[in-house]
Amino acid sequence: MEGKLTEKYMDQLEQWIGTGPKTFTLLYAITRDGCDPKTFHQKCNNQGATVTVLYNQHGSVYGAYTSVSWQENPGRYIYDDKAFLYQLMFNESCKMNKFPVNQPDKAVAHNSNCGPIFGESYDLSTFHTNINRSGNIFRLNGNMAGFGNVFNNKGMNTGKINNDTMEVTELEVYMVTDGQRTKKKEKKLSPWRKIKDWNEKFYNDLKEEIVNFKPIQGSNVSEARILMLGPVGAGKSSFFNTIDSIFRGRITQRASSGSSEHSLTTAFVPYSIEISSGATLNFQLCDTRGLEETMGIDVLECNYLLDGNIPYYYEFNPTRPITPESPGFKSDPTGNDKVHCAVFVIDSTTLEVLSTKIVEKMKGLRGHTNQKGIPQLILLTKVDKLCNDVQKDVSQVFYSSKVEQSVDKASQLLGLPRANVLPVKNYENEAELDDNVDILSLLALRKMLHCSEDFMLNMKHREKNVQVEMGKLKLEK
Repeated sequence: MEGKLTEKYMDQLEQWIGTGPKTFTLLYAITRDGCDPKTFHQKCNNQGATVTVLYNQHGSVYGAYTSVSWQENPGRYIYDDKAFLYQLMFNESCKMNKFPVNQPDKAVAHNSNCGPIFGESYDLSTFHTNINRSGNIFRLNGNMAGFGNVFNNKGMNTGKINNDTMEVTELEVYMVTDGQRTKKKEKKLSPWRKIKDWNEKFYNDLKEEIVNFKPIQGSNVSEARILMLGPVGAGKSSFFNTIDSIFRGRITQRASSGSSEHSLTTAFVPYSIEISSGATLNFQLCDTRGLEETMGIDVLECNYLLDGNIPYYYEFNPTRPITPESPGFKSDPTGNDKVHCAVFVIDSTTLEVLSTKIVEKMKGLRGHTNQKGIPQLILLTKVDKLCNDVQKDVSQVFYSSKVEQSVDKASQLLGLPRANVLPVKNYENEAELDDNVDILSLLALRKMLHCSEDFMLNMKHREKNVQVEMGKLKLEK
């Protein structure tokens, strides 16, 4: 069995130990050998320097190094001025910190009835009885209650190291010896959603495809209408600004965006995109009032929106909903007036706290949209706030398990396929464009246009079938 410790982390531990190249040999792993003090000592005693590594279900990796061999002394503290605690990952993001020993005479505790222990009153204690596995979890009965007593914790608390839990998926102990190791090739992570390589060609191809988008011939539609629905502050207006910025070549703020208790958008606003040549692209992103528990678009207004009855720039009035008698109401909408794709915009960081009323509103709107055969998507915003790796590099979005989990939750929330959930990061505090942000937004927009195209094709065939049936009726008469 090979251990879970990666070459990258071996390199970091080697650097922290600081006495030249090191090899790491797996002596003990609780998934293989059982979580038992007796077995730990049988495998790890008298082996020289070792590093203990703990992995938990939150994606955190941490542990400790000792330069002194483990022994079965009954409750003795061992002097080790080279010992240190460390962390390598926190919440699935690389987080490298070394916590050096301050009191070397109390650095390590040797006890035949316990697993690895570091520090008096336990900066890190692992287990002191046999621990059985529960599913893929070992609920260790050690603790980090004394973190900072013997080792310098650099002002950090245990919540930032082990997520305030001693439940782990693995605990390993490696023998550390001098010598140049033969490095194994790291397995390349597979994305949870496969796309082409992110590069300049892919970026340009996406832009070109969107610029060249034209509605289905014969559908009597000149531009796709994409309706954006969602709670206040989810990022509907910001998504339009992001798309507009991409094609304008600079950060723009045509749509009002920001944080507010109530929706900053109060009207039905269709936004078109102009490119540098002055041409207007063949789609509109239609912004709407944000959904609130007691205000926002109701089911009837949504019905009118979808059917194309509501005029542009109509101001939503919670106390006076639109009716067929309202000024500007379109009683005979054309194919251009109708919505061709509905997009529910949800802030990924609020999925767990969305109120029941807001969720029920969205489900109600989704039901009406579904009845009309209009394709629906979820635009999942602010995904950079879910994962440090994505925050540093948006191109890592489809490698992040945190983002994948958020996509799964959004899919379950509204009952849409996972492929219909589109993660994005809108421009918020940036002063310059970022190709990776652009690519992610263009991928989402392309999906919206593909869905709009599918709906137009269905419209075309439906109208054709209606004409055929009407022709049959005339012949019968």
